[in-house]
Amino acid sequence: MIDIRPYNSLGHADHGWLDARHHFSFANYHDPDRMVWGKIRVWNDDTIAPGSGFPPHSHNDMEIITFVREGAITHKDNLGNEGRTAAGDVQVMSAGTGITHAEYNVEDEPTTLFQIWVIPDRAGQQPAWGQREFPRGDRAGQWEIVASGDPEGDDALPIRADARVLAAAVAAGSSVTYAAAPERHQYLVAPKGRIRVNGVEAEARDGIAITGEAEITVEALEDAELVMVDSL
Repeated sequence: MIDIRPYNSLGHADHGWLDARHHFSFANYHDPDRMVWGKIRVWNDDTIAPGSGFPPHSHNDMEIITFVREGAITHKDNLGNEGRTAAGDVQVMSAGTGITHAEYNVEDEPTTLFQIWVIPDRAGQQPAWGQREFPRGDRAGQWEIVASGDPEGDDALPIRADARVLAAAVAAGSSVTYAAAPERHQYLVAPKGRIRVNGVEAEARDGIAITGEAEITVEALEDAELVMVDSL
């Protein structure tokens, strides 16, 4: 099954400093048909104005992956972690028993990012934060795993869930294939470029919910960037 969720059908909140699209029910946006997909609870497509951001707030028992597309985001939390995550790079926050953090765009340009929340396999673990640079050239024409619940098998940021986050860059006219398992769930978004997924076309920033497929082939109809989560 491949379900295209057009960008214009997503939940929308414009706070001035933050322009957000919600792929799943979040804050004031509620759709009973878009609550979870596999272990994904939240996928927000955020544009954050320069000199603004999220003031200190708390989370618990959630794996929060931030995939920065343009600009950069600066993180600070009550565990003493601080860091700047730039375009193409990724940060992971395992909220565990509780963490208070702030995320600001201190750049002179808007920051665009995906914030993805994945439900952990177990609650009540120690909170943690980490980030890594992922040179965009490493994902040209192939999938790169950027976060994974199997850190021993994948060179990626660890998350505490049976899930992995992947990225790829595909030139127009080319394709990438992913060996899926029919019992798992994939959710795919192309932040840039029109694509065709197992014969079904989608526009940039559409959500694509996939399950029951043994193999996923993504063809780039234009130069495209891809982000996908595969979870049980």
